[in-house]
Amino acid sequence: MRSRDLFDSIMHYGAFDRMPVWHWGGWGETVKRWREEGLPEDVSEHEFLNAEPMWAGVPINMYLHPAFEEETIEETEKYRIFRQSDGVVAQHFKDQSALPHFIDFLLKDRSGWPEYEKRLQPDPARIPDDLDETLERLNAGALAVAVPTGSMVGWLRDWMGVQNFCVTCCVDPDFVGEVANTIADLVCWGLDQVMPKIRVDLALGWEDICFKTGPLIQPDVFECVVKPAYRKVSDKLLSYGCDLHAVDCDGWIEPLMPHWLDGGVNVMFPCEVGTWDADVMAWRRKYGRDMRFIGGINKLVLERERKDIDAEIERRKPLMAEGGYIPLPDHLVTPDTPLDNCKYYLDKIREIRF
Repeated sequence: MRSRDLFDSIMHYGAFDRMPVWHWGGWGETVKRWREEGLPEDVSEHEFLNAEPMWAGVPINMYLHPAFEEETIEETEKYRIFRQSDGVVAQHFKDQSALPHFIDFLLKDRSGWPEYEKRLQPDPARIPDDLDETLERLNAGALAVAVPTGSMVGWLRDWMGVQNFCVTCCVDPDFVGEVANTIADLVCWGLDQVMPKIRVDLALGWEDICFKTGPLIQPDVFECVVKPAYRKVSDKLLSYGCDLHAVDCDGWIEPLMPHWLDGGVNVMFPCEVGTWDADVMAWRRKYGRDMRFIGGINKLVLERERKDIDAEIERRKPLMAEGGYIPLPDHLVTPDTPLDNCKYYLDKIREIRF
């Protein structure tokens, strides 16, 4: 069974006899460690681990266009401060995978919106010249095809910064809805350019708006001003026959899950376990088969002994067998994970048969 067909069968509760052997990747420091533990310099981690690609993405630009011009403000041996292509001034540290230190934002409230709004409009330049050839190749390929659906809230958080964003959710929630609707309109335009020409298996958006105690945006605000944007995109997808709409969001996502589901999002990824002990098994009991999951394997377990890895896999097997779930570490593999442990985990997934 091709990877594409296997993905389709699992996500639609059809017949399947195994799980995909997916490896999301390791942090830069993780791969550096693995090189010292036997990963050859001229071999990728995915090739060495014999992992299957997750999906093939449709190359259409749904982001800021044109991007802001990058401008270096200060640079040393340890860091660089510059205006990023998203308009944010940030300090990036060299030779480490740390988050940047954000310094200044062009978009602090709705007064700065016009500079962003004009960069979120339909434009033929968003479409690659060789799109038709690429779509033909993807359509005939063995991998599931995924189309991007942007970010209704997460991009705004990036452009404003956490503090400005949280204040705006309280004092001007209609602006949050206006931004989400603008992005949804752009995404729907992009889908119209692509989906008549190819069978899309999965639509994938990004948020990362939740942390260890819950979301940055109040669930009732999300329901009122963001969910309609999701519904608009989901309805567009359904009109083209794509019934799997996923969102990539770390953190404690459960307060937003019912609102995503009402908005047509029915695949959660990567289902981070975290200190809040999220459990995809419990979510299946709560939401039934309407909600699917990708992830849910505690990445920190891969740092431990093999018996711990075995137990983490074993407790997920009933959900694997039921369908609508694909196991995957819940974020990039950490630098404290030995190469042999990651290989062992993937080999155990490879052995699973139903």
